Amino acid sequence: MKSTGSFRNSALRSTKDMAPRHILKRFGFTALVATIVARLSPWLNSPCRLTGPDGRPRDREWLGRYGEHVAAAWLRAHQCGILSRNFRNERRGRRTGEVDIIAREQRLLLFVEVKTRHESSKIRPLAAVTKAKQRLIERGANDWLRRLGTRDLPWRFDVIEVYVAEGKPPRVNRVRDAF
Repeated sequence: MKSTGSFRNSALRSTKDMAPRHILKRFGFTALVATIVARLSPWLNSPCRLTGPDGRPRDREWLGRYGEHVAAAWLRAHQCGILSRNFRNERRGRRTGEVDIIAREQRLLLFVEVKTRHESSKIRPLAAVTKAKQRLIERGANDWLRRLGTRDLPWRFDVIEVYVAEGKPPRVNRVRDAF
């Protein structure tokens, strides 16, 4: 029995060592859990397979969904709560607003657009967030805030860039206050 207790203490000690001390000091147990989730998340750590089981390349829709899964896992690993994914606002059958991920980072509300590209792409994912796309996201964010019944919350627009390559884990870059 005594050896089991010492094993638990040593395992717990090594697990706590996974999170940087300054983060543990500020956020405690929540930071520890987020760090463990980040280290163990299959979306963040598994190699990307850009070809299907039949050997054909995956399509753009698959790549976009994959990037959104990776971005959501990355946000959770960085202490953000996911409130909604693929929020769409339609009026009279016409799409008037959309947001890929709506998250909360402490008191801050995040409206996140996710863009996924191959690492070999010469164009940065952020460049794909055009003025028209920004207006669509802004309308979606305005509808979300209207449904909440308040605009007194601090909020921000972010873009998460997900870079993928065959056989490598995805690489994530967050652009804060992108527009």
